[in-house]
Amino acid sequence: MDILDDLESLKFECGIPEDERYWLYLQGRYRGLMIKGCAHAVFFCKLFCTLRELLHQGRRTIQPRAMSFDAASVEDETLKVGIIGCGHLGRQLATVLLRLVPIPAENLHISTRRPESLVEFQKLGVRCLYDNASVASWAKVLFLCCLPSQLPNICLEIQNKLEKTCFVYSFVSAIPLPRLKFLLNHSNILRPQYHFTERFDNNWGETKEITAVLQDPVVIRGTYPYSDAGGVILNIKWLEGVFYAAINVCTARNVFHSHVLQILNKLFLSAHLESCETDKASCPKFQLTDFLNKNYVNSLLHRRPFPWFDLTTVQLKETPFSQHLSATPTLQNHLTLLYAQSFGITPTEEELSKVSTVLHPKGMRVDRYPHNVFENYTNDLSIA
Repeated sequence: MDILDDLESLKFECGIPEDERYWLYLQGRYRGLMIKGCAHAVFFCKLFCTLRELLHQGRRTIQPRAMSFDAASVEDETLKVGIIGCGHLGRQLATVLLRLVPIPAENLHISTRRPESLVEFQKLGVRCLYDNASVASWAKVLFLCCLPSQLPNICLEIQNKLEKTCFVYSFVSAIPLPRLKFLLNHSNILRPQYHFTERFDNNWGETKEITAVLQDPVVIRGTYPYSDAGGVILNIKWLEGVFYAAINVCTARNVFHSHVLQILNKLFLSAHLESCETDKASCPKFQLTDFLNKNYVNSLLHRRPFPWFDLTTVQLKETPFSQHLSATPTLQNHLTLLYAQSFGITPTEEELSKVSTVLHPKGMRVDRYPHNVFENYTNDLSIA
């Protein structure tokens, strides 16, 4: 409960001159950005918890092969999440991960300059410390919630501690992906990018705590990957990065590409539209050519995993999946439905058809891969 609700003269806005009140919309924009970022992080973690379960269930049917990566990380089935930086965003993120994914408290470690201030998380069993290197070496998913000015020193501390299979998920929007890749010497990085429309609708539940907000159907609709509701838009290259990240998890376990496609179908296409019942042919299924160049697919042996993908390259350049996703509205609707259902909402097909499709927001540089990228992939993809 907000004790200032009926005391207008004590509110922050009261002291702002009338001619400057126009800028108050930035408060709502900041809140919308935070809520949308936390919602997408929750979706990402839920997906990867499900992916680990699918891999565990299918272990008996997948022929074991020699490990290309660290065996300990492959055998560990639990999703270990680390957060570096626990200011306002870090606290909100930790709260929603614990309550909405939900991640067990013992599977969440937080590194911050003032761990003694996180009493509420420590009581739950979350390990709170000031040791960036320790959290980075332990985590399978590492969220960066620090200030841009702090990032170079943090990267210097953790760059030699990250496992190749660790996903670094950066909320530090001021540091572009190529720079972050250089600072970390790491390619398994996801960084959601957001931009704003001129129109702003403050429908982000100003007075509610974030876990309550992310259970509000109106707010969740505003966080759909293809939605511009509320004036905050997600660059859809993030969604492509999530797909290739899921493939990398399978590659780390040497899962054959034929099995990977089955897993991707179960993971991303488990939610079906009403029209799929009447027209089963309209229901999408993933093929190798949705992710790889056709010439490379023709040379790929049946009993081989996918190559290891550089996620920074995936998010900066056009891929085969970029073209497939933008050309397949049915797939877009399936993914929106999956996202909605992960938050307990089941929209109708009519609702899904009204969601705006914003594939490459204005100002986002998206380059095309060279034609031979998936024939001679060592130039653009790391498989070392």
